[in-house]
Amino acid sequence: MSGDRDVVLLETVKTHRSRLVSALLFGELDERRLVDDNVRRLVVGLVIAAVACAGCAGTSFVLSVLADQRTNQSQTTGGSGGAVPVTVSPSPSPASTDVPDPTPTREPR
Repeated sequence: MSGDRDVVLLETVKTHRSRLVSALLFGELDERRLVDDNVRRLVVGLVIAAVACAGCAGTSFVLSVLADQRTNQSQTTGGSGGAVPVTVSPSPSPASTDVPDPTPTREPR
């Protein structure tokens, strides 16, 4: 029976010491609970979301710039590594020439 009292006494002393240490490190209990923990979690979550969003936007921008550089480089080197650029010259339409159309037209009677 006396062993139980000793265990209870040791646990009580341990609890008191941990409370004193936390009061010394973090202040009184009223001072520690001024700001709700959920507000802190919200702010931290918003900061993490903003950093993730900025990281995604930055990654997208860098990949876009690298793709543009790769495209420009392949066009200037003659297309040895990518798609070959095709230039199409427009053919003159029959209406734009001064020569009349050789096929006769018939009007319905």
